[in-house]
This record gives sequence, C-alpha cells and structure tokens, in this order.
Amino acid sequence: MIFKRFQEDIDSFMARDPAAHSRLEVILCYPGLHALLVYRLSHWLWEHGWRVLGRFVSHVGKILTTIEIHPGARIGRRFVIDHGTGVVIGETAIIGDDVTLYHAVTLGGIAPSVDSGSQVNQKRHPTVLNGAIIGSGAQVLGPITVGEGARVGANAVVTKDVPPGVTAVGIPARVVMPQDKGKAREFVAYGTPAEGVPDPMLRTIDNLRGQVAALMERVEELEERLGAGKAPGGEGAAATDGDRDSGQEEDRPAAIASGSNS
Repeated sequence: MIFKRFQEDIDSFMARDPAAHSRLEVILCYPGLHALLVYRLSHWLWEHGWRVLGRFVSHVGKILTTIEIHPGARIGRRFVIDHGTGVVIGETAIIGDDVTLYHAVTLGGIAPSVDSGSQVNQKRHPTVLNGAIIGSGAQVLGPITVGEGARVGANAVVTKDVPPGVTAVGIPARVVMPQDKGKAREFVAYGTPAEGVPDPMLRTIDNLRGQVAALMERVEELEERLGAGKAPGGEGAAATDGDRDSGQEEDRPAAIASGSNS
C-alpha cells in the first residue's frame, strides 16, 4: 500500500511537470515530493497522539524543503506541489485528490489570534476539492471551499467559495469562465488560462472607455458648431436667436424716444 501510494505520487509529478525527465530525478530533486513524504510521517504521528513529535518532524521538513504543511491537515492522493518554495498549508486545511499547488501558495486562516483559545478544533482553513489547481502566489484564506476542478489564478486573493469548474482571478478574486467552456476542466499551468477568459473588470473598463470616447466626440462636435456661430440645435435655432437680437435692436430707439418725451 505504501509503495503503491509512493509510485502514484511520482507518476503525478511526471504527468504534470514537463521538466521531470525521469522518476529518479523526481525522487532526488523535487522538494514537493519530499515535503509530501515528510507530511505523511508527521500526519501519522499527529493522528496517533504524538503531536509534539509530529510538529517537530513537520518543522524539520519545512527547514529542508521551505514548504510548511501542518501535520493536522488532511491531504488526498496524487497531490503535487510544483516548485514549492513558500507554500503554507494550515492545520484544518482539507485537500482532495489530484490537486496541484504552485510555489508561494497559502491555504491560511483569517481569524484573529487574540481569541485563539476559542478557535481550537474549529475549521479555520480552506477545503480544496478534487482536481483543483492553485497558481503561484495565490492566497486562499478562511474556511471556504474551492470547488472540484476549479482554478485559482496566480497571485489571486480568495476569501469566498469558488464554484466547481470555474477560474478565479484578481484581488479580491473574481470568478470568470473561459469562452470555450469545453476547456474549463483541462489542466492549466498556474491555474490561469492563457486566453479565452474575459476578465469582468476589464470588460467594464472597456465599456466605460467606449462611452467616454463617444462623449468626447459629441463635445468636440458641439464646440465646432459654437465656434462656427451655430447653436447646438442647428441652423433653425441660430436663425431664431438672430431674429430675437434684431427685434431687440429695433425696439431700443423707440424706448429711448419715449423716454425723452417724458
């Protein structure tokens, strides 16, 4: 059983990392695999009541691999940490099968430490379901759920649930869908599709830019009409204004004459 699980882990790295040229290379040179092996030992100790020893083994693994996995976390099969430097996985995190994490990912909590006593044995960290991919630098915080087959883009900050099969990008993370929904479940490095994912914020900005451009064109048109002596309403409005001015000029001498007679 242990050997079969170990072989599965190696095969997972081979399948998801094109830089892995041989199983021996994965065994000797991949800190993600080393961290996973240390975690399994520390988790066994944790589950059997040897909690201080489990934490110590986990701490040694962090020093050797720069990957910190709390022994209380629950991790499924075929888990891959690619590159791995700076990854932090909290105590109550739950990770399903076939999940991929890249470097500098945090599966952390958001509860303040001032009331830490009330948080013991409480769910404080994320649940990442089967097949999810979390890109480098992403921060997934709190007791939220990243759905099955979901992707979290690089450097995203996620504080709300991510539905299955979608991609979350940005700060704070926003859910987007590829234009080709058939590709939504394909493996995507770093969790961020290279194309075909319209960012809703970018679409909003583009719409606003279009509206501003149309308004600027209208303003320029009105300024040209005013510069040519035409009112915004057109030639008819300009003629009406001219007639009104001429009428005022005709009335002015009569008013002056009546004033002198009085």
